[in-house]
Amino acid sequence: MFDVDREAITGGPVGRVLLLLAAPLVAQNLVYVANALVDTFWLGRVSEDAVAAVGLSLPIQSFLGAAVVVAALGTQILVAQRAGDEDDAGARRVAVNGALVALAVTGAIAIPVVVYAEELVRALGADPALAGTTATYLAIIVAVLPLGAVGDTVENCFTAYGDTRAVLHVSVASVLANLVAAPVLIFGVGPVPALGVAGAALGTVLAGVVGLVHVLAYAAGIGRDTFRLTRDAFAVDLGAVREVVEVGLPLGGQRGVSELVRVLVVGLVAIAGGAAGVAAYTVGARVATLAVVPALGVQQAAQSMIGQNLGADAPRRARRTTVVGTELIVVGFLALGAVQFLFAGGIADLLAPDLTAAGRSLSVLYLRILAVTYWALGGSYTLLAGFNGASRTRTSFVADLVKYWGVRFPIAVAAVPAAATFGAFGVSVSPGLGWGVEAVFWAVAASNVVGFLGLGGYFLYTTRRGMFANAADRASGDGDGGDAGGDGANGDDTSGDAAPRDDTTTDDAPGDGASGSAAEAADD
Repeated sequence: MFDVDREAITGGPVGRVLLLLAAPLVAQNLVYVANALVDTFWLGRVSEDAVAAVGLSLPIQSFLGAAVVVAALGTQILVAQRAGDEDDAGARRVAVNGALVALAVTGAIAIPVVVYAEELVRALGADPALAGTTATYLAIIVAVLPLGAVGDTVENCFTAYGDTRAVLHVSVASVLANLVAAPVLIFGVGPVPALGVAGAALGTVLAGVVGLVHVLAYAAGIGRDTFRLTRDAFAVDLGAVREVVEVGLPLGGQRGVSELVRVLVVGLVAIAGGAAGVAAYTVGARVATLAVVPALGVQQAAQSMIGQNLGADAPRRARRTTVVGTELIVVGFLALGAVQFLFAGGIADLLAPDLTAAGRSLSVLYLRILAVTYWALGGSYTLLAGFNGASRTRTSFVADLVKYWGVRFPIAVAAVPAAATFGAFGVSVSPGLGWGVEAVFWAVAASNVVGFLGLGGYFLYTTRRGMFANAADRASGDGDGGDAGGDGANGDDTSGDAAPRDDTTTDDAPGDGASGSAAEAADD
């Protein structure tokens, strides 16, 4: 049902193909969310400290995730471009060297993190009694981070080829493994001792190993034939390594700057809003986590579709994929936001029925503030997919730098009293303006709108100056390697394409366009 071949990606109705590609990715991301909840669910039956130990390690894990992004997304974008150019040998070569980058980068980071896990946890302000437990969990998870990074990189190659169902199968297998292993290792069964928090970490590790074996089997041609690694691809290619790093590094930086701000903002919320403010922020974050799942799926599908069309010398179709995807998501988010705005109280009661009156009031306020800006947040995902698909990944980095550090954090600082000090790394915040925790909520909303409008304006500017046309030349080996944002010889991306397969009449087929809801996404 969701099979999409290369011809459809480069010649079928844009909206329909995009939704078909995104559907398994949305399901996969939902599976990831479920997998993340397994530890919390079982450890919640051990103790409050056990849950806190996992939660406290999350900021560090998020930072380390930026290193995984460098290889995984850099490889996906380049493999998609070569697949569109029907250069399967080149795609396989990039995949192998991308996996090597993943192994090297995450390995270099994992070793010191494992050795100094407790010191890192203490830097976050952890209670001494909790730091040891958290460090144990973190060290076990990070020790196998390089294997997980390789698995993610190979999975993204299947996504680049349009085989998003393969990625879903791998994710489901991993979650099933964790569902079985986690309770056994946490509580102990038969000869298996009760390991508590360490058992939760080992269950997650086992799930990752199952996923890695599964995806490598697919890559070896066992059960799938859409993307296959052959012996001739297993050779170090410094040119491919450099390309992966150049494309992926800005995306890793983007992830890093956004995660750092999130850690700092949580500290601001705790100071300005106390327990009620943190509870409200958590409710909003939970809703946002669920909402962001389909948006990420659509973004991943769009990046692969754009990359393949650029490889097929169809820049006009790549541009249309970005526009149609953005229209679909914006419309979907307007509907989602309206529902959340109207039922904010019910959502808060469902997620946190034991909130105080102050906590519930703040939760409802934050949910409604998020709701009125969902359209901007959702549209940002597909706009970034356009830049990423064209290898303009530095745009993603700069956009998040402005969004988080230029807008969100400065406004959020106004929430706290002057010269306040909050827990994350003991950072001193001065001067605050005492505007209260509501300022943090509005900071999130304002940064989402500014981010979308800025990206939209820059997208129009760069496409008129030939961003996609130049990227198509580079992907097919015809360009001079210059900046895709420059004028270039190809001029406006809205002009005609050289490739006959880029027939825009197919884009207007029934079912395509902005009338449907492609996805709903959000951010905290």
